[in-house]
Amino acid sequence: MTELRLEELSARNIVAANSLSLKPGQEQFIAPVSYSVAASTINPATAWQRVVLQGDKVVGFIHGNFDPDGEQEEFRACIWRINVDADAQGKGVGKFAAHALAEEARKRGFDRITAIWEAGDDGPEAFFHRIGFTDVGQTQYGETIGALEL
Repeated sequence: MTELRLEELSARNIVAANSLSLKPGQEQFIAPVSYSVAASTINPATAWQRVVLQGDKVVGFIHGNFDPDGEQEEFRACIWRINVDADAQGKGVGKFAAHALAEEARKRGFDRITAIWEAGDDGPEAFFHRIGFTDVGQTQYGETIGALEL
């Protein structure tokens, strides 16, 4: 397997990021990467958006947020969104991206990162638990808040 690497999200790679495929049933748990980009324009200084490349192919995307002064604790250092191409799932791409974000959080002085997910058979809960996240609460909408201690 070719080594994985990160690259900042840019005009050069956003089309590939938007073209990442999903496994059947995952559609209900994800929105297009462009939605994440649009959301980050609210405060681009806190957004951390990267694509994961294997060779020259985009195989994943991660959007993090780092805002130590954020009103809601679960958004201060978090995985806002993570997407791995269907053909690359189960091959360490998501784990690589999440660990890269965790390392960035450590460098910025955070002692944990969070993620929020909706429960469901094809959802991301099992993935987050496998890489060390534990459930720490729920949002006002009933979504799970998970945390990874750094």
